[in-house]
Amino acid sequence: MAATPAPAQAAQAAPLPAQAATAALSPVRDASHAAVPYAAAPRVVASRAAAPDPASIDRFVRDYLERTGLPGAAVTVTRGDRVVHAAGYGHTASGRAMTADTRVPVASLSKAMTALAVMRLVEAGKVDLDQPVRRYLPEFTLSDRRAGEITVRQVLTQTSGMADSAYPDLTRPQPHTLEEAVAAMRGAPLAAAPGTVYRYHNPNYFVAARLVEVVGGRPFADHLSAEVFRPLGMEHTTSVDTTDGMPEQARGYVRAYGTVLSRPHPRWFAAGSHGVVTTAADLSRWLIAQNNEGVSADGRRIATARTIDLTHTPPGTPKGGDYAMGWRAARQDDGHLEIQHTGELLTHNSMATLLPDSGIGIAVVTNTGMISGDDAPQLVQGLVELARGGNPEVAEPFSMTADRVLAAFTLLAAGLGARGVLRARRWARNAARRPWWRVVPRLLPYALPVLFFTQIATVLGLLLNRTGTLAQAAYAWPALVVCAGAGALASVAVVTARLLAALTAPAAPAGRRAARVRPLIGRPDADGAPRS
Repeated sequence: MAATPAPAQAAQAAPLPAQAATAALSPVRDASHAAVPYAAAPRVVASRAAAPDPASIDRFVRDYLERTGLPGAAVTVTRGDRVVHAAGYGHTASGRAMTADTRVPVASLSKAMTALAVMRLVEAGKVDLDQPVRRYLPEFTLSDRRAGEITVRQVLTQTSGMADSAYPDLTRPQPHTLEEAVAAMRGAPLAAAPGTVYRYHNPNYFVAARLVEVVGGRPFADHLSAEVFRPLGMEHTTSVDTTDGMPEQARGYVRAYGTVLSRPHPRWFAAGSHGVVTTAADLSRWLIAQNNEGVSADGRRIATARTIDLTHTPPGTPKGGDYAMGWRAARQDDGHLEIQHTGELLTHNSMATLLPDSGIGIAVVTNTGMISGDDAPQLVQGLVELARGGNPEVAEPFSMTADRVLAAFTLLAAGLGARGVLRARRWARNAARRPWWRVVPRLLPYALPVLFFTQIATVLGLLLNRTGTLAQAAYAWPALVVCAGAGALASVAVVTARLLAALTAPAAPAGRRAARVRPLIGRPDADGAPRS
């Protein structure tokens, strides 16, 4: 079971006054492709609603850890240019207490940071969003000639036409550098014409990061630090190429049957897409700049207001999409706009949310993995409710209930399998009395659990619009894989036992076969006439 949460070490209600900053007048193309001066962009005005107090935030997070057994979390809440609360809770996989300065992987929250690095090059006039990527990155080549039409904007908004269905990067050998990652895509097809559909696909951001590296003239991690992290005061934030470069090599936890299990993370390539490592304190500085139109907590402008607005705004094409540039814009049922993004590793998950109507920013990173350990979104949802004056209740990850059901099905599969094996000889005797064309079809349903088990990664991939492996599925939802495995094993055991029993069963004596026929002779038919 998870240990009792360690006391959180927090930075609370720290004032970080932002100085007045004048927006640059250099134009950038907006989602409709019209040139708009940054100075014309409307400023976000925070509502007068009070931010949640640090004590209520702390109490909610502690209650969540205690009720769900979550091992550790990094939490930050900001409002305007102030840090309301930044803290660490619980412990890392190695047992170290988490604080506001504990370094944690933020997974796909990294995409927004990569997008901002690209936009800094746009502001400098070195990149045009609507020019083909190949203009800046000649090495970017796919097997589909339409790849030459993919623009920088389409890569950032994930409308490039690339997709996991055409290039399942997580099932392939993992590269070591951005140059290798882009080179590995040369044989990849497109799943759709550029600019026509949205498909979430990590290699879009490998390409974006490599573009930054080539145009910027220095390694991507160095460029990101110099152009984004250091100007924001994010002194403890870095970008790494693979999960091996993350703290404790990204070791974390997976949820199974109401408890958590410590697991190492396999080596994944992550640069540009999901490779940033940061702290709760540094995440607060990132949120402040996002809600403060590109102005840092100490008043330094690192991007124009129009740039920040553009990264938050979905493109006009294709219509109906909600994905912008490393952020999603989601209108909630109550009419409130939330700008958010999630991040998932096999052993960590994260979520950042901006509330434009109040200027509040929330970010959470937890050391439990995707799907079964979806703790960060649960925490963020509660903190959003708290920020809007509600009294949130702790909502357990769905797996804590679903795993109990799966455990019951697992035991049922094991029991039915054992029963089928023990009764194999009886089945063989009964089957010997029937023609083979009646026996074989009754064995075919036993192939279904085996088929489901072998395709479980595909099934999860369809639900998530991603493609992975069975081993990755075992991280994402262990109880489901165990249940499917138990069903498959039980089916194989029953079929094997029945076939062996049928092959080894002695043939029935002729006299016994005749005895089964004789009682029928002389028995009257329905009309009273004796049978002959």
